[in-house]
Amino acid sequence: MSESEHTTVGRRRFLVGGAAIGSGALLAGCTSNEAPNTSTADVTSAGKAGAGNDKPGKHVTIGFSAPAADHGWMSAITKNARAQADQYADVSIEAVEGTNDVNAQISQVQTLIGKKVDVLVILPFDGKALTSVGQQAMDAGIPVVNVDRAFDTPLAYRTWIGGDNYGMGLNAGLYIGRTLKAKGVHSPVIGEIAGIDNLELTKQRSTGFKAGLAKYGFSVGVRQAADFTADSGHQVMSNVLQARSHLDAVWNHDDDQGIGVEAAIKQAGRSEFFMVGGAGSKHAMQEIKTGSAVLKATVVYPSNMSASAIRLARLIAQQKAMGDLVGQDLPSSVTLFSAIVTKDNVDQYLPGAFS
Repeated sequence: MSESEHTTVGRRRFLVGGAAIGSGALLAGCTSNEAPNTSTADVTSAGKAGAGNDKPGKHVTIGFSAPAADHGWMSAITKNARAQADQYADVSIEAVEGTNDVNAQISQVQTLIGKKVDVLVILPFDGKALTSVGQQAMDAGIPVVNVDRAFDTPLAYRTWIGGDNYGMGLNAGLYIGRTLKAKGVHSPVIGEIAGIDNLELTKQRSTGFKAGLAKYGFSVGVRQAADFTADSGHQVMSNVLQARSHLDAVWNHDDDQGIGVEAAIKQAGRSEFFMVGGAGSKHAMQEIKTGSAVLKATVVYPSNMSASAIRLARLIAQQKAMGDLVGQDLPSSVTLFSAIVTKDNVDQYLPGAFS
């Protein structure tokens, strides 16, 4: 073995050992003549588990159910799931029509169970209400990938994947707090236009927002809930602007809802404050990019999570591992990061924004 070959092998062994057994064991390995207890061959083979996952494997049928695509983000969820399934020659997708009727969605999922699909991907309109049908699928031997709105118990799913609602609010609060501090604003009036208050995700976003602001000694001065629609956003923001003659900052939970919020702001001729959006729509990012709009940032809530859910469902059905993780099994939960998008980094996120 040449010196260069020896160096390469030694470096590879160092990295694998470091990942598997930690720095303390590494130091012991460097000073001992005995072979380490952990087999580098085992770790290497485990690390390669899932390599080449995109190559065709056993054909699988994935059942897909989501709420009605009557909202930009939800529409993107369905489109991204279908587009991802189409990328695989070994995947067929059985997608039922989106609905906001809980009983109708339960019935549709039961139909997919009756068709004996290999795996189910479900974004429930109401996670609590659809928990029982998720459990029915699992009891029938059909693994479930629960997307975003979580079922009440892990018994109802094999893997959960979704956004970080608390983190979304937290990052919005931190951005607003940091920006106001930099401007030297004391005792600011901060508004919050929430989504649907009886949804757990809205409560989590508001809790995170409160925590983010608290880091800077700030709090929410006025809060109103809308319904994730442009019409409700317009009405609610109009009421807030009438009630408050001055605002310093506003966080709007949802960019589709934000179209109405922005319209109300323009109608009122108000520009003394800045606004942060939520979810990451193309419209919002284009507004941010101009630099001249009241909207200065948005917090991403990835609509491509459904595409990732399809990928996970395929791997589960084919009994494959995730290539970048050591081990043979897929994780039971995946929480996606909610990044702040500003004029400085908008070009990085704009290609993945939803319409």
